Amino acid sequence: MTGSARGVESRGGEPRRGKDLHPVWGIHSVRAALKFGSEGVDELWLDLGRRDRRLVELADVAGASGVKLRQVERGELERVTEGANHQGALAWIRVPVARSEQDLVALLDRIEDPPFLLLLDAVQDPHNLGACLRAAEAAGVHALIAPKDNAVGLTPVVCKVASGAAETLPYVQVTNLARTMDRLKEQGVWLTGTAGDAGTELYAADLTGPLGLVMGSEGSGLRRLTRERCDRLVRLPMCGRVESLNVSVAAGICLYEALRQRRFGA
Repeated sequence: MTGSARGVESRGGEPRRGKDLHPVWGIHSVRAALKFGSEGVDELWLDLGRRDRRLVELADVAGASGVKLRQVERGELERVTEGANHQGALAWIRVPVARSEQDLVALLDRIEDPPFLLLLDAVQDPHNLGACLRAAEAAGVHALIAPKDNAVGLTPVVCKVASGAAETLPYVQVTNLARTMDRLKEQGVWLTGTAGDAGTELYAADLTGPLGLVMGSEGSGLRRLTRERCDRLVRLPMCGRVESLNVSVAAGICLYEALRQRRFGA
């Protein structure tokens, strides 16, 4: 394999790292890490025995970003990934640092368009948080806000599922979600929560203007204090026998309905 990355080596051995580094593997995930958060990529591993155009492209991207490249035996990749389908590519990346409430204030001050925010109330499944980050980033959300307690936070699994969104979308952890919601309302942000018993369907609600979409946890939905602080509640129409949707699926539907309205009108 050829590539322009600096420091190309052909021996194994994991990079020196603390708990802040974790592996992400697979062509798509590694490409996303290099594209959207290369400053957080410590090292790129590629399969020494493979001659693949996509791996050469990854090597070139790493070289352009100044990321160290190491060519390793397939066995090394399989050991680290525990036999997962790594496709010959693995990146060691740093877990992004969550933003603070002060960072949120500064972020809102810089936004020129009407704020578009996603608030997650005590989501604890890392796959759900990762999927929510990915959907929110794709829909143009300015920040994802979640409580510090009783929520998963940024983890290696979250970052892998997010496919680069954890590095580009501000993830804000707050001490008290209800208090943060009060402050957002004071700044003119209209908070729309989702609940299965809401009287208004999602598609009948105006989601233009300063907006904070509030989604509940996987099992119990919105907590009482969070629900009480929403300006309105909406529900997704459920036409089949299933009573509810996974929170990341519901978030994706709500976010893209909001995006549609914000582009073309309610």
